[in-house]
Amino acid sequence: MLAAALPALAAGALAYCVLVLLAVRSYLRQPRPELSRPVPISVLRPLAGADEGLEENLRCYFRQDYPEFEILAAVRTADDPARAVFERVRAEFPHVPAQLIVTGEPPYPNAKVFSLARMLAAARHDLIVMADSDTRAGTGMLRGVAAEFEDPALGLATCPYRAVPGPSFWSRLEALGMNTDFLAGLLAARLVEGVRFAVGPTIVARRQALEAIGGIERLSEYLAEDFVMGRLVAETGRRVILSRNLIEHHIGSHALGENFRHRLRWMRSTRRSRPWGYLGQIFTYPLPLALLLVTFCPWAWPLALATSLARAAAAWAVGRRVLQDSLLARFWYLLPLEDLLSFVFWFAGFFGNTITWRGRRYYLDRDGRFRQIGPAG
Repeated sequence: MLAAALPALAAGALAYCVLVLLAVRSYLRQPRPELSRPVPISVLRPLAGADEGLEENLRCYFRQDYPEFEILAAVRTADDPARAVFERVRAEFPHVPAQLIVTGEPPYPNAKVFSLARMLAAARHDLIVMADSDTRAGTGMLRGVAAEFEDPALGLATCPYRAVPGPSFWSRLEALGMNTDFLAGLLAARLVEGVRFAVGPTIVARRQALEAIGGIERLSEYLAEDFVMGRLVAETGRRVILSRNLIEHHIGSHALGENFRHRLRWMRSTRRSRPWGYLGQIFTYPLPLALLLVTFCPWAWPLALATSLARAAAAWAVGRRVLQDSLLARFWYLLPLEDLLSFVFWFAGFFGNTITWRGRRYYLDRDGRFRQIGPAG
């Protein structure tokens, strides 16, 4: 059975790589709209702790080259160290309307959704940018997304991101995978079925689109609230797109144990959010499948070689052409190791239904909802 299955799986992975190359071409051929009618924008930034680089992450939105916008941030408690960082940055830009909200303890599992709900209630504008605390954007980001939202049918845009690692080896490996593999899957999905999803860490939406899905509180019990948000908005008939506006996701430097827990949490969350899609992810691991193929079916080495070369081409197209990632050019030789490690975590993601997140343990239900079951331990 293995000898019969592996060639089929490798051929599927080869076809997937070709699909990614076509998807990159399609994405890059999108015209970039020019802004003609600026509309005011509210930027929402949920904060939790003084993450590495937080000050510059906040500062980049205060520097936006845009005529009218406001910035809202939220922390859970008044003594959160992120509060002092935000206040320090806000003092540098007194001309930018900004406020910080202390939310208190969330009444439901997803604390980020609670922060977003509190900020939305205070926001003055109808075009909403939701940006995680570990992201940075160029000064033209708001101008770029506002131009895309001149299409009245557009309800939500998810911004692709280039992962920027910290100094640790494990952080570098993870960033390589994110910059060559994760976006590749999004681009392929966009080409095949259109965009019916959203991914953090930066999402732009019309307030009316969020209200149409029952308000952002409808996402309060989902771990992958971003994915569910995009799906629900698409189901209302509004357009959902993968924006042409690129942002940076600074993933920091976690020790080996924390890095592995983070990866396993992501895999288990993905499995619960879209189980059939998670099973289909096996085709997104061309190199591990090629290695298994030459190990158990050495006669099929031409297929294994073609699959490996296709993976290299797809990784280069996504990492360099779309994300303009310099990391890939410098550390390309680590990509096989990252592919193998990611494959191991994908397999491990089939087992277990609990995760640890920000010092708390949660149980993942079959429909993607989650609930706290105790402190980390």
